[in-house]
Amino acid sequence: MHESISLWIPNVRGFCTILLMENDDKQAEEQRQSETRAERKALEAADSPRTSRLPAVLATVALLAVMVAGGIASAKSEMFLDQSVEGDATKDVRVIEATASVPATTPAVVATVAPEPTIIEIGWVGDLTPGSRYGLPPDDGRALFASTAEYTQQPDLMMANLEGTFGNGGASKCDGKDSSDCYAFQAPPTNAAALSWAGIDVVNLANNHSNDYFGAGQTTTKEALDGQGIVYTGLGNDYPVLDVDGVQVAVLGFSPYSWSPSLADIGAAQAMVREADADADIVVVLMHAGAEGADKTTTPEGAEYAYGEFRGDSRAFSHAVIDAGADLVMGSGPHVVRGMEEYEGRLIAYSLGNFAGWKNFSRAGNLALSGLLTVEIDDEGEVLGGRWLSLRIVDPGVPQVDSSYESAALVRQLGEADFATPVLPDAEGYFILSTTE
Repeated sequence: MHESISLWIPNVRGFCTILLMENDDKQAEEQRQSETRAERKALEAADSPRTSRLPAVLATVALLAVMVAGGIASAKSEMFLDQSVEGDATKDVRVIEATASVPATTPAVVATVAPEPTIIEIGWVGDLTPGSRYGLPPDDGRALFASTAEYTQQPDLMMANLEGTFGNGGASKCDGKDSSDCYAFQAPPTNAAALSWAGIDVVNLANNHSNDYFGAGQTTTKEALDGQGIVYTGLGNDYPVLDVDGVQVAVLGFSPYSWSPSLADIGAAQAMVREADADADIVVVLMHAGAEGADKTTTPEGAEYAYGEFRGDSRAFSHAVIDAGADLVMGSGPHVVRGMEEYEGRLIAYSLGNFAGWKNFSRAGNLALSGLLTVEIDDEGEVLGGRWLSLRIVDPGVPQVDSSYESAALVRQLGEADFATPVLPDAEGYFILSTTE
């Protein structure tokens, strides 16, 4: 007759089954002492506080090997389950199939499963003027975004560089100056609703036009944005931290102008980024930097100037803020697109060019090329991929999707020419970083 013995071995997944064959009393007697010694070792190892559970398992397996080899018909270990013993009678052994195929000598591995990262999509466009004395877009400004709203409404967090102000007149920087040389942009406060309608969540005010109507213009601009629930950054030393699907995102704006955090003071910029990095999961830096013009597509090394003004050292600044903890750096200012760079596993988009402006932006040559950058990023700041959606600005200053993908091709060409570690969009604008798994 046969009897099955099912047992649970600590740290081993599943039940193991031992098949015992009947043997005569003589054989059992000869092996009893061997069994007892092996069993005692197993039990001592399991009970000892200084011994790991793995040796106990191994000792138990050794005991089972002795029992199988000797054909012992009885077992005394307290670890056996479902065992029936009837005096000295031979045993009925039931064979129970193992519920797991893990070898008995393999310790269980208790894995701590890390939570899945939260991934969000962040979008960025360049210079946006929602109206000015040069022209006001119809439908309270919505006409400016009619062709691209379906794309700007998609990202979890959509940002733009607000190149102008909201207000109803007042003193401007161009008062008493030649209007052909000075540009002051102001849109009616009601046009702020068009930005919200287009899906824009955050605007950067760290630029040369946010002070076109001085402090009063900044106040009316902030009031108009507040009225539409649009967040702004780049004035003073404050910065917002937004909750985006449970991910905390800090957005910091920098420019070379006195009313915003300065590109020139890299040490102060790094300190600000470190503070934001302690407050948030993701730190985004928006910079308004670089010389202006159709021929300024190259990102040079060193400082840049335009109209006698210092316009920052884009490369040095971007690298420094990433060293301090920034996860994304996105640029505006040159009015043309520039290449993208990967630095320390982070993304730098040096310029998206102009985005939209009713009759106030030139559309000659490269000045007509634009883009909508979308980036998938997780709550650790790792960029998983993205897209440069090619846009073209058409009369009277409205962006449209460009099916020829001309600006993405130019960004690829500029990246290859300018950087040792470029980020290169494919033919349709999609890209990943070298660190993306």
